[in-house]
Amino acid sequence: MKDMSWEISFQWREILTTLGILAGGLAGGLVLKYLFFGVLNRYAKRPDSPLLIRSIVRHLSQPSAFFFPVLVLSFMLPLVPLTARPFEVLRRVVETSLIASFAWGLVKTVNVIEDLVLQHYRLDEENNFRVRKLFTQLQFVRKVVVSLIVFVAVALVLMSFATVRKIGTGLLTSAGIASVIVGFAAQRSIGNLLAGFQLAFTQPIRLDDVLVVEGEWGKVEEITFTYVVVRIWDERRLVLPLTYFIEKPFQNWTRNTSQLIGTVFVYTDYSIPVDAVRAELKNIVENHPLWDKRVCVLQVTDSKERTMELRALVSAADASRAFDLRCHVREKLVAFIQQNYPESLPKTRSVVDTDERLLSATSGISGETV
Repeated sequence: MKDMSWEISFQWREILTTLGILAGGLAGGLVLKYLFFGVLNRYAKRPDSPLLIRSIVRHLSQPSAFFFPVLVLSFMLPLVPLTARPFEVLRRVVETSLIASFAWGLVKTVNVIEDLVLQHYRLDEENNFRVRKLFTQLQFVRKVVVSLIVFVAVALVLMSFATVRKIGTGLLTSAGIASVIVGFAAQRSIGNLLAGFQLAFTQPIRLDDVLVVEGEWGKVEEITFTYVVVRIWDERRLVLPLTYFIEKPFQNWTRNTSQLIGTVFVYTDYSIPVDAVRAELKNIVENHPLWDKRVCVLQVTDSKERTMELRALVSAADASRAFDLRCHVREKLVAFIQQNYPESLPKTRSVVDTDERLLSATSGISGETV
């Protein structure tokens, strides 16, 4: 009876000691985390603090709240007075938590590196071709690195179990057949992944590029592993697979430069004085803030049976400004013609060819009636 009570007392002592070590390790890790990031946070609030410190505090504070306690606990784990089987279960749990929290920290470290690279670049600046190229490559590389981190972390966790290692060894013996099956099943996904690499480094499109695709005008908003999101001018989103931009033609208005030439067509009567309209076009765009002072041309580009076609060419720094400038020029030219040459607005002429004999007969009938 004494032996049984002593054994129960010993088991409770083991449990309490284990809980105390676990609680102490987790508490020690939290204290270490708050001390370390407390110093960094105070330094980050200074006006002259570097971006690296501020980025570390912003991105790594939350993962560290898990990583530091688990790390300290892993060092204190040999002090746990458990038998072999419960100790192995506890060790696996701690090891899995350590790998997961470390992988989380690595993912957030990628964000810190991204902040450091992009600290001198802004996507909303004019002539931002190099910036858009860098953003596009960096976004794709970031997603690849994060995917690799997650893949390796999951593989390390799974391979820590003997059963999974045996399954993995068996699968390796049939890797040839499995690779063929997976290749056929995932050929579209693999094609999109390869297209993503091609788009990231050859760059037929970049983030914030202006495209005309599927008859829609918009800007590239997002590039993922499998699709591209184009923000249409009216706030709709056009989602296209990556392979679309490898296999099909599309218009990229900002491939090498964002400068564009806008076209305005005006249809008038043949009596319009073209030189006067040309001079008015120059007056319209000369002091307009949207005109970049490169191109201002008015030409007669066509003559139809009823109207004459005038084409005005005006240039602007980008597609949005070119569109607004075109609308302004069209409005002012129409108003100019209405106010100064209303007789030169498009009209339809008709000539009535009368027969003299019919006219004489009609006059005779009218005379008799009178």
